[in-house]
Amino acid sequence: MNAPTPLKPRDAASLVLYRRRVGSIEVLMGQRHAGHAFMPNRFVFPGGRVDPGDRLVGAATPLRPAVAAKLTKGCRSAARPHALAIAAVRETYEETGLIVGDHSSQAGHLDARHWAGFRLAGLAPALDRLDYIFRAITPPGMVRRFDARFFVAEADATMTGPLCGNGELENLAWLPIADALALPLSMPTNLVLREVARLTETGGSRRRDHPVPFLVTRHGRHVLRTE
Repeated sequence: MNAPTPLKPRDAASLVLYRRRVGSIEVLMGQRHAGHAFMPNRFVFPGGRVDPGDRLVGAATPLRPAVAAKLTKGCRSAARPHALAIAAVRETYEETGLIVGDHSSQAGHLDARHWAGFRLAGLAPALDRLDYIFRAITPPGMVRRFDARFFVAEADATMTGPLCGNGELENLAWLPIADALALPLSMPTNLVLREVARLTETGGSRRRDHPVPFLVTRHGRHVLRTE
């Protein structure tokens, strides 16, 4: 009997919002509820799969060229980096209520179903606030598979709006990285937290030559390389 064909990974994006507090860096995380088929009870960053319409969403500011260039290396089309970044901002807004945006005439063109708060405030996604810091592909055999890109942005200089999600994530909270590392996490989330800790100490995420770690599975083993 032939083995089942592995699921093809779907593009997804997450956004790690962090803030500096005395003695620590805090990140925003929430817990997936027990009823989720994919990673139940795990703590994660806001994020989700890329929707077909994300590539058409107008932004107040584009990705910075260095960030777009890094994303392009692993994308199938020139429009994909924009769609990934839009998905990260959209999912963050839907799951946390927080807006990563800037004033723009594009606000009036946003779909009210997904961007109501942006439209009301006259804002559109501000993609220049995002840095690209990690990529991970879900191993074969999982109930869901994603080709996930992780972005990071400093919250105090980026976000507006109250913290009030749509229920997708429970126990939303700002957590010191050391505390977050003690929670139930997937391997990619653990590695991303460690990367955020390293980059916020060194300022490395804005360097053009900063390599992006890429977690893949080869012959049943996790392999961490760079792209």
